[in-house]
Amino acid sequence: MNNISSMIAKRMGLGFATIIVISVLIFLGVEALPGDLAEAILGQQATPETVEAFRKELKLDLPPHVRYFSWLGDFLRGDFGNSLANGRPITGLIGWRLSNTLFLAASTAVVAVPLAILLGMLAALYRDTWFDRLVSVSTLSAVSLPEFFVAYVLIAVLSVRLGLFPSISSISDEMSLGEKIHGIMLPCLTLTLVSLAHIMRMTRATIINVLNSPFIEMARLKGIRQSRIIIRHAFPNALSPIINVVVLNLAYLVVGVVVVEVVFVYPGLGQLLVDSVSKRDIPVVQASGLIFACTYVFLNLLADVLAIIANPRLRSET
Repeated sequence: MNNISSMIAKRMGLGFATIIVISVLIFLGVEALPGDLAEAILGQQATPETVEAFRKELKLDLPPHVRYFSWLGDFLRGDFGNSLANGRPITGLIGWRLSNTLFLAASTAVVAVPLAILLGMLAALYRDTWFDRLVSVSTLSAVSLPEFFVAYVLIAVLSVRLGLFPSISSISDEMSLGEKIHGIMLPCLTLTLVSLAHIMRMTRATIINVLNSPFIEMARLKGIRQSRIIIRHAFPNALSPIINVVVLNLAYLVVGVVVVEVVFVYPGLGQLLVDSVSKRDIPVVQASGLIFACTYVFLNLLADVLAIIANPRLRSET
């Protein structure tokens, strides 16, 4: 147990250090933007006195390192400041948008993860057959296409031609769960097709690797059916890498939804980030970028921890 605890502590330390580095990069990226932020927001008609007063309000008159630690400290306390576009607290803007993004990611995961694992197990069971080749070619073709291309194809077929789902995924708190699910079907299907191949291929490869183990040969000699061997013996021993790739794909579903949200005009955090960049709403851009980074690092850390815990070799060493 000490070995596992030490490995988990190291992963957590690296995760925290990664977040600090990313926060510095986000802050430096904003600092590197050309022009004066106060002048860009107020316009060329603003008087020098107004620009100077606005610079003090934004704390632009302070040294960069002072502003960085002030911004990071406020972020850690949950104070993201106010939006420059409308003056509203950023916490309120991000909270609803982030919940929508998490809802889309969770809905996609409910569909994609069980389906990918099932297809991977069936591909391993019927290895080198037409089914295995069909599943592999189909999923790899979907993941090789850009997200926006898959999204537009689905809109053209399922929305414009067949009229099954809306092309614009607009949801609100007043809608029922069924209405929300119907509204996000196209972005959910787009993300499912894009993320399916990774989990399926890892499941297939890992189970095939475990099937070559001596204890699996012993199970075959005892006359146990191949399907039972995969479900009861191979799959539990393949959990560690499968869990890792599943959680990594969950990180993608939360962080990599920006393009999909823009295509379907989905009111998520990715859409807010793009709108804020176009409006030069720097506090919202910084807060959204760091939230995405923290989410991605946390899920990567979770993947490492679960892979360590699920590894039978590490458990046997304790």
